[in-house]
Amino acid sequence: MKAKQITDDLEKLLEVLPPAVQEALSTSTSREELLEVVLDLGRFPEARYPDCAITLNTQCLSKYDLETTIKKLGKFGSDNRAGIERTLHRISAIRNRQKDVIGLTCRVGRAVFGTVAIVRDLIESGDSLLLMGRPGVGKTTVLREIARVMADELQLRVVVIDTSNEIAGDGDIPHPAIGRARRMQVARPENQHQVMIEAVENHMPEVILIDEIGTELDTQAARTIAERGVQLIATAHGNSIANLIKNPTLSDLIGGIQSVTLGDEEARRRRTQKTILERAAEPTFPVAVEINSRNNWFIHKDVANTVDLLLRGEAPHPQERTLGNHGEVQYLNASNIPPLPKKITLNELSTHHAEIPISAIENDLCKTNQKSTCISNNQSLEKKYIARYLKIFCYEISSQIIDESIRYHDWPACRVEQIDEANVIITIRHGMSQNNTLRKKAKKLKIPILVIKSNTLHQVERAIKRLLKRHQEISKHPPSQTNCNSKDDTNAALEECRLALEQIVIPLGRPMELLPRNMKVLQIQADLVHRYRLRCDIFGEADQQHLRVYPP
Repeated sequence: MKAKQITDDLEKLLEVLPPAVQEALSTSTSREELLEVVLDLGRFPEARYPDCAITLNTQCLSKYDLETTIKKLGKFGSDNRAGIERTLHRISAIRNRQKDVIGLTCRVGRAVFGTVAIVRDLIESGDSLLLMGRPGVGKTTVLREIARVMADELQLRVVVIDTSNEIAGDGDIPHPAIGRARRMQVARPENQHQVMIEAVENHMPEVILIDEIGTELDTQAARTIAERGVQLIATAHGNSIANLIKNPTLSDLIGGIQSVTLGDEEARRRRTQKTILERAAEPTFPVAVEINSRNNWFIHKDVANTVDLLLRGEAPHPQERTLGNHGEVQYLNASNIPPLPKKITLNELSTHHAEIPISAIENDLCKTNQKSTCISNNQSLEKKYIARYLKIFCYEISSQIIDESIRYHDWPACRVEQIDEANVIITIRHGMSQNNTLRKKAKKLKIPILVIKSNTLHQVERAIKRLLKRHQEISKHPPSQTNCNSKDDTNAALEECRLALEQIVIPLGRPMELLPRNMKVLQIQADLVHRYRLRCDIFGEADQQHLRVYPP
């Protein structure tokens, strides 16, 4: 069904404008495209549209015209914004040094139904979502529609922080465009962060929506809300994540940036300078959307990975989505991901891998035209790989410290949310003793518990190192290594390598560590990696040697 667009009471906006402006706009054939009307003292009124601005053929605006218009509006706040009750229109004032109004910008507010389809899967996932884009691209309109869908269709407790009354309109009664969502108004824009915290503490929301996070206090409040388990959906000015990285006020939304000095050995391994920029923490918003136009969006499903790639000088691969004329969502992934070589068989590598000339490999790569697989299937495949890692359930331990330790050291481990998915439990003293139910469940599932002294980075890293060593000893002789020289085992190693390349390393831009193999199989895997024009290294000692594959 075609996306339905409704202009909210355009006639009510026209009623507050000077009579000459009303007459000029009433005969316009492009009223549905009207963005705003500009009224400046001593100048001709101007109507602005997406692709042009038209000077209305009337007399210059007088002070009387401005005063008459202001009397029909609500009160102006400290942000010099006012509205028309029960509508979504916004009127912003320009004042002189004596605080007199000498200009008005009357923006048309619209409720658009159907645009939320392009990110519906993201808002249903429960992850916090950040919307970015230049002013006027439609961020607030999308936020309004998301509020309605989450409150009415998903039956969630939604609270809208409406700082300028732009989301739910002017007046005490919210506009129907936000559905059953509740609206909290903000007396002064500088107090927005306080109202954000108040919403969480007093009204038990499951989802909070905020328009225009713009101060350092707002970013701190957003992180606090996200860490309390509340889904946060917000907008921020900036065309892309790269803009936020350069913005010291808003960079904390995507994890923050810090300067790190590497040791000589680490700098050589990374092939970079000793002083580099790295992400400081986990992003407040794990998912981000760059709104290029009203119907063309870039989706970053892993903001942490995107930021890491940008800081390393590499290009991220966002998922591009468009909204068709009939409301259908189109996924344009293939244009953002380099084409992959064809699947290579065992005979091509295990028998002749040492005799293949470089020119033959290049010709093979030039001839290939295989399409890349859809990124939407990557998450399930990635879980398959994570299942081979050490899975940690933390209790009374900061999940942020766990995640940062694993990510920084690139350990083959991950944190899980459910105890029945874990290989081990990490807690502090007196942690499990206060939770008999959890202790009994761990005993029933035969999951070992490691108790550390304190919830600090040093203690957590030391604990994970011990657990990884124990985990590797347990899986020292997996079935795939009992007969490494067999054809089946080599086939399995090649298939593991191919899936890692095609489903994780290239599309997601993530490094990947494969399972330990003997040197002969490692050489075969390395030849496969080189065919994809990627780089790899061998890590580990003795029978724990394994291949680490780096993204392009």
